[in-house]
Amino acid sequence: MLTGLPAESEVLEIGGERALRYASQYFDTPDFDSYFGAARGRRRRFKVRARTYLDSGGSFLEVKTRGARSATVKDRVPVIGDGLDADAVAYATGLLTDAGIPGADELAHRLTPVLLTRYRRVTLLLPPSAAGDASRATIDVDLTWIGADGTRLQLPRSVIMETKSGQRAGALDRTLWRHGYRPASLSKYGTGMAALHPSLPSHKWRRVLTRHFTAATVTSPAA
Repeated sequence: MLTGLPAESEVLEIGGERALRYASQYFDTPDFDSYFGAARGRRRRFKVRARTYLDSGGSFLEVKTRGARSATVKDRVPVIGDGLDADAVAYATGLLTDAGIPGADELAHRLTPVLLTRYRRVTLLLPPSAAGDASRATIDVDLTWIGADGTRLQLPRSVIMETKSGQRAGALDRTLWRHGYRPASLSKYGTGMAALHPSLPSHKWRRVLTRHFTAATVTSPAA
């Protein structure tokens, strides 16, 4: 499918590598306040993760918030490792407070690691054309989710593509449409938690879970 993209398309390459390794450690409270905020579409919600670029180096604490104006804001700060120290908790507290998240201080202090994701990402830069705007796309492969108990879920044959363009669809959008693929609501955190914890409400991602996660390979910690 990618062979049909414009010849002027570019691929991000760092140190001779194009499929770069990522790891994201997600944090939530013991009551899964972050998860339920997304699953139930709460007006004010948040997501906290530590993202590590395994090939290029560097880790960032990223906090996504959605406040009263229904706009999603992402802030991030460099950190060492993927844990939450006192400075990280204070950083998260401030951002949750600014977004008007009820009980921000308590929520931030109760955050604990609940899910780790690993994957390889290819980033494409696609030129504009008469039919569409310039765009950027990411392609994630070798998808793996690891729960807090060590349970590992893998989708070795699945790919997550995300496209970002202007007002008009980009080259990859049109290519995907021609092959019968349509956009779907997807959250690596939400779908991973729902797949590893079937008792959690998951209607928001049910289409993706039903179509793709039924083919997942699940390995228990004892295996």
